[in-house]
Amino acid sequence: MMEQACTTILVGKNATVDGSTMIARNDDTFLPLTPQKFVMQPAVNGRQEILVSNKNGFKAPLPENGYRTTFTPNADVEKNGVFDESSINEKNVAMSATESVYGNERALAYDPWVANGLAEDSLQTMVAPFINSAREGVQYLGALIKKYGSPEGNGVLFSDKDDVWYMEIVTGHHWAATRIPDDAYAIAANQVAQDYIDFKQPDNYMWSEGLQEFVNEHHLNPKKNGEFNFRRIFGTDNEKDRHYNTPRVWYGQKIFTPEVEQSPESSDLPFICRANRLLTVEDLERVLSSHYNETPFDPLGHGNKEDKQRYRPIALNRTQNSHVLQIRNNVPEKQAAIMWICFGIPTFTPYVPFFTNANDTDPAWSNTPLEYDITSAYWMYRTLSMLTETHYAKFVQENRDYLTAAREQQYRLIEKTDLAAKELNGEKLTAFLTKQNYAMSADMKKRTMQLISHFITEGLTLSKLTFNMDSNL
Repeated sequence: MMEQACTTILVGKNATVDGSTMIARNDDTFLPLTPQKFVMQPAVNGRQEILVSNKNGFKAPLPENGYRTTFTPNADVEKNGVFDESSINEKNVAMSATESVYGNERALAYDPWVANGLAEDSLQTMVAPFINSAREGVQYLGALIKKYGSPEGNGVLFSDKDDVWYMEIVTGHHWAATRIPDDAYAIAANQVAQDYIDFKQPDNYMWSEGLQEFVNEHHLNPKKNGEFNFRRIFGTDNEKDRHYNTPRVWYGQKIFTPEVEQSPESSDLPFICRANRLLTVEDLERVLSSHYNETPFDPLGHGNKEDKQRYRPIALNRTQNSHVLQIRNNVPEKQAAIMWICFGIPTFTPYVPFFTNANDTDPAWSNTPLEYDITSAYWMYRTLSMLTETHYAKFVQENRDYLTAAREQQYRLIEKTDLAAKELNGEKLTAFLTKQNYAMSADMKKRTMQLISHFITEGLTLSKLTFNMDSNL
């Protein structure tokens, strides 16, 4: 299986500045280049099809009927598997899969992974087009895990206009899910993140059948008071966690709740947190694009070499797709869902917003070639990433100015689109939002190509193979 090493953020509707729910994640692979694309899968009716994974042999029938759904799959399916990754369906239900998590050997000894079970390469495909709410998403996936089992540990994000859920699959058949409170946020980073599961609150927690009995039968709970701490029972707590995982959670919480003093290597970082302000899309993007900025641990900063290499940053050159899935509550539902997608390294490239009530996606995003082609959004944004980092000290301010100007124009176009969309319905509305998505893509492409051209031209003057001769000689 292709391991993923991601960072996840979930935010409730009363914790955001405009009442949106938001789920967000960096999709980090173990390769610097794993081309992805952004596609629209049409609704299906009467389909007769068996899904077969080319990664682990998982096989299952796809439902006959499914909703229109956006996806961000791999471009090279034969080599890398499908991995549909992130989506919003026509019912405005968002899903992101998966945040890789790791169950411990004590729990797995009694419920091991199922080698040909439902893995992350097929998970999004099997769930996203068939659910009507975030809660239903957890239940739907839970039923699939009961039936087919899981070959790996996964964290899965669901949201709709009211609810945000985080679900973690930690053994072959056991899982739990927490509803993020409306006024709260949560961050996860490749480690079992959920802590206390309250079995007396089924509205706020869900769990696999027999979970409590499984834990009791095999004496898995290390807590003296019997408290059910899911992270302590099923998760890991080792040196790798303290250098690879927990520092990312620490930094995200530091950005959202800076007044709370914590250690980046703490094993007790809370799961449910409250920010010191109402959060915006930019706040989530700031964390997902970060690299311990303004700390001694920043690889691009001025700390000593040991500190700069101490912890794994959040944004990486291996980040293939970073996204914020936003379901807004301050506009009509027909235009409420927006996918903010970044195909470059998020430190240096913009998140481009797309209305998901659309017919298709720009071919620059949907037809990603496997070889370099700057007309493709994936390759264009990765080109900008490489150029900026190559001469970081020289280009960073111009890159920041570009990102700021791009965001300003994005909000301007979203507001203009929202106002016009209120007067439209049905197919006319969908066609209009599709057209506006194309306009957004074109504007971002024009700005990006101008900056790429400038950086290449400027970069040609920065060669170290230079010599200035005294004009008097």
